[in-house]
Amino acid sequence: MGTDWPNVSVVMPVRDEAAHLPAAVAAVLAQDYPTRLEVVLAVAPSTDDTAAVTRRLTEEDERVVLVDNPAGGTAAGLNAAISASSGEVVVRVDGHAELCDGYVRHAVATLQATGADNVGGIQRAVGTTPMQQAIAAAMTSRFGVGDARFHYGGGPGPVDTVYLGVFRRSALDRVGGFDETLVRNQDYELNWRLRNTGGTVWFDPELEATYRPRATLRALASQYLQYGQWKRVVVRRHPSSLRWRQLVAPAAVVANVVGLLVGLQWRPALLAPLTYLAATVLASLRADAPWPTRLRLPAVFAAMHHAWGLGFLRGTHDA
Repeated sequence: MGTDWPNVSVVMPVRDEAAHLPAAVAAVLAQDYPTRLEVVLAVAPSTDDTAAVTRRLTEEDERVVLVDNPAGGTAAGLNAAISASSGEVVVRVDGHAELCDGYVRHAVATLQATGADNVGGIQRAVGTTPMQQAIAAAMTSRFGVGDARFHYGGGPGPVDTVYLGVFRRSALDRVGGFDETLVRNQDYELNWRLRNTGGTVWFDPELEATYRPRATLRALASQYLQYGQWKRVVVRRHPSSLRWRQLVAPAAVVANVVGLLVGLQWRPALLAPLTYLAATVLASLRADAPWPTRLRLPAVFAAMHHAWGLGFLRGTHDA
């Protein structure tokens, strides 16, 4: 990629995103970028007005185009959008994410400066309701999500994975795009293949994208159960991709369940679940958040950790 500004294609897989999609697309179209920028929406079958919203967006701005994603999966939608796009740089954006001002320009400059295959930044979780705000706080906490820098920030440099991603098209072509057999964890798996073929995934804290988390504990638990299940699939396929942080939640599930069961007969076994409870309460009290949010955090942390851990232990028979 030379020193000139390359054309950019923003790809967005969308399903059931009628509420958030207009703001997500508006944030992309408002980017100050010196050359051509297009937005390709891969539209999956939806239960809301997503189809109507996407059609209206194409009528309002000729830079927005649609492709069908009849399979409905995120990876299939991304691949369809990438195939229909033409930019030398491919920017992934979700239908419930909003890019910060200058995101695309800064990311492309970082690609050029570092020689990376993929550049990404911080997932800035933002909630509106009290429970959603607590979930957002947990998703930006090391206790909640481990040491992945894209959750909470840190210095720039090579990492395992990033949120969303700004890719060289040549890098996507090299590894064959996203794995459509994966329902979740497609980003991490793609970044592993990029790194395994000699590429670099680069974290830049100047890049931020707003993320709207789930609004209820039930929805959060369902999401993290799937995260854990599909992480197990990725680890089974690529054992060397496993990181220590990904074993903490499964270990906590085993320790807490065994401790509670054995503790019915042998009290010292209760030390494990009581230690987890104490750590959860302490992390909640120390959170940089209003008190109504802190009071909800123990339940949020427990839902995230145990759903992810249970999902990892169970795995899935779908892949």
